[in-house]
Amino acid sequence: MTTGAAHPASVPWPSRVTAALRTGLGLALGTATAGLHLLLLVPALLALCVPAGRRALPRAAAAQARRELVRVDRFLGEPFDADRDVDGRRAARYLLARMPAGLVGGTVLVLLLVGVVFAVLILWSWLSGTPFPLEEPAYVISALEVGYYTPSGVVLLYLALAGLAGVARWERSAARRLLAPTREEQLASRVTALAESRDAVVAAVDDERRRIERDLHDGVQQRLVALGMLLGRARRHPEQLDLVVQAHEQAQRALVELRDVSWRVYPAALDTDGLATALEAVAERAPLPVRIDCALDAEPPPAVRAVAWFVVCEAVTNAAKHSGARQVRVDVRTSGPTLRAVVSDDGRGGADPSGGGLAGLARRVAAADGSLAVSSPAGGPTEIRAELPCG
Repeated sequence: MTTGAAHPASVPWPSRVTAALRTGLGLALGTATAGLHLLLLVPALLALCVPAGRRALPRAAAAQARRELVRVDRFLGEPFDADRDVDGRRAARYLLARMPAGLVGGTVLVLLLVGVVFAVLILWSWLSGTPFPLEEPAYVISALEVGYYTPSGVVLLYLALAGLAGVARWERSAARRLLAPTREEQLASRVTALAESRDAVVAAVDDERRRIERDLHDGVQQRLVALGMLLGRARRHPEQLDLVVQAHEQAQRALVELRDVSWRVYPAALDTDGLATALEAVAERAPLPVRIDCALDAEPPPAVRAVAWFVVCEAVTNAAKHSGARQVRVDVRTSGPTLRAVVSDDGRGGADPSGGGLAGLARRVAAADGSLAVSSPAGGPTEIRAELPCG
């Protein structure tokens, strides 16, 4: 008995046994529902003769099919979204098509159970010296008889398990073939996802514009106003050299802040030196120790590079401002066609994924067809994980 995916050799035996038991329970439930649907088949056919019945029957079939999808998803390892709408006619065809699978699975399960009971009674009679209760007259099973029954018992056990695995594949195949989203449904879902992604892009761009405006208004602009005032005083009092010195200092600070703002918008090192070098710059500018571990098979595309850098930069900034962390670790690496960026800190935790900063990160990642996960239990640690497609 197996689930949908083949088990690698590294999977421990307890997990395999648990998966086998879960599959067996799923097939047992499938047998029960197949028997119920078989009993309801005649009333359903009679309902087709009545207009009200013809209207209600598709809804009832769709409801039953959704329950079957939940069973196939939870017990047989075939992922399905049971909450989506299911066409009534397709649902009825599926229920009819899976009925034989459910009944065959139940038959094999009963035969397997009978075989296990028979084997247990034989072994009990041999080991305890108790007469075998299924023979008349009752007698104690000998070692010779145990040896005689063992080969055939092993073969029958293998056939039963193989049969249950086949029924499980039959169930998954029927659900996938008859209830999987049609091409039109897939296209509609893709259009919806693209619309949401477009909205995320617009929101991310607006957030970025607002952030740049705040940085310029609260930082560089104030520096330039102070510089203008100092230069005005210096013109009125040319003999006071200290005003010129202060003006020069304000000009230097404004230049530094302007460079910081432009760097936060888009660092030139991303294009000239690559993602690893840009991340090292993040660590150098951070007010707390940041350990960077960057392992890239190849330099990702520019758009992915920019999003990954933005995620790391904002996550490090948030950790420095809000988490009380002593250090931050950044791990960026490619795995096949996916770039994974993980930023973790040893702070107090409690970060709200729906907050402005993290929500903006999620929108930025979603705009690149990626995903962002935040784990921040109270007391820490906080981990932000972004996965971005590089293809």
